[in-house]
Amino acid sequence: MKQKITIEPVTRVEGHGKVTIHIDEDGNISQSRLHIVEFRGFERFVQGRPYWEAPVLVQRLCGICPVSHHLAAAKALDVIVGAGTGDGLTPTGEKMRRLMHYGQMFQSHALHFFHLVSPDLLFGVDGDPAIRNIIGVAKKYPDLAVQGVMMRKYGQEIIKATAGKKIHGTGAIPGGINKHLTQEEKDSFINGADPLNIEKMISWAQDSVNFLKDYHSKNKDFIDNFATFPSNHLSLVRKDGALDLYHGVLRAVDSEGNKILHDVDYQDYLNYINEEVRDWSYMKFPFLTEYGKKEGWYRVGPLARLNTCDFIPTPLAQKEFEEYKAYTNGKPNNMSMHMHWARLIELLHSAEMIKELLNDPDLMQGELVTKGEKQKEGVGLIEAPRGTLFHHYRINEHDQIEMANLIVSTTNNNQPMNMAVNHVAKDVMTGQSKITEGMMNAVEVAIRAYDPCLSCATHALGQMPLELILVDKDNNIIDRKRK
Repeated sequence: MKQKITIEPVTRVEGHGKVTIHIDEDGNISQSRLHIVEFRGFERFVQGRPYWEAPVLVQRLCGICPVSHHLAAAKALDVIVGAGTGDGLTPTGEKMRRLMHYGQMFQSHALHFFHLVSPDLLFGVDGDPAIRNIIGVAKKYPDLAVQGVMMRKYGQEIIKATAGKKIHGTGAIPGGINKHLTQEEKDSFINGADPLNIEKMISWAQDSVNFLKDYHSKNKDFIDNFATFPSNHLSLVRKDGALDLYHGVLRAVDSEGNKILHDVDYQDYLNYINEEVRDWSYMKFPFLTEYGKKEGWYRVGPLARLNTCDFIPTPLAQKEFEEYKAYTNGKPNNMSMHMHWARLIELLHSAEMIKELLNDPDLMQGELVTKGEKQKEGVGLIEAPRGTLFHHYRINEHDQIEMANLIVSTTNNNQPMNMAVNHVAKDVMTGQSKITEGMMNAVEVAIRAYDPCLSCATHALGQMPLELILVDKDNNIIDRKRK
């Protein structure tokens, strides 16, 4: 008997989505899809606006990672005002932006792990949903919950000091930045009352990595095999191959570690990346043009970044990176749940980078803005918490935006998320006639590993209102579960 399972809505993406799973007469999964059913129109909204408004306007795409859109747009406009790409700004302009960005990475990674991921790890994928949430974590593991809250707070204060506000700031402008860091701000971040100082943040970030490694040692089967599949991986890397979350060249590797995109200038991204449209989703499916729709899709985000880079340029994170790479004998890591391990190594790296930047005198002195010969078009890329983020703008003779193309991190991960859902569906639903809460959450866990763009409220509450309906071939309802 054919069956169809529908999970709707899925609110762990920014907007609305649903999952459909088709089961054939023999109880095997014949098809599973993650549908994005809400249209995103920002490429049209910004047309006709003065180009200098873009870094503020596009932040409204997301309340979780506005800094990423703010900086990607600013980097594209740097090209348009003649300031060049990411390394063409004044030392103060680039370093203040980097501090803003690493503050964003730090707070976002902490929020995702402690608020969203830890309940599944601490209470189990099929644990009691009444306690499998951040409130349950706070009650049973109060020290861990406080740690997550304080780490996020620290990152948000970094954003406020560099962007002017914690959410939807105005710090980055075409060609640079609009303020220096004050001595008072610097002192508070370095020597603030415990725990709000950089040494405590580094210590807690290290503890987070150790927590995940300990959990992994006790749950290897789950962490290593859940939604695991080979894929390509894409990210920015520094020109010398180092992990760089703010600027670099585009590199991609296949599942065996062979380079398939060789450190190219991202201004030319359209020569290498294309997008497929499918009639069941408003979200596109990017792929490497040379390898086609079937073989050219890729993952982005922490897992991909640690697969593409050669080393991490901070000592504590580099030590963890070496252990991480040794686990797969130097080969790319294709295990979806290892995304969390990679994310926490980046959390540690971000804390180390914040410390390094805070001790740089250029933050408090020097020219803020530079410019040169105006251009009509520019591309800005950045490694957002969730992966590589593309912003591309073209202006007309009146300085108005006439074309905008955005490829957000979640879009880049569209095909991998669909693959993850399919793998989990086959593992937990094949041959089943009853829907369990654990099945529903397993699908969420697969999507959640990619930390797709989502709203602050559901991120913090750890709740996902879902309905899973099991029907026969005549659409008669066999079983229904709401969450």
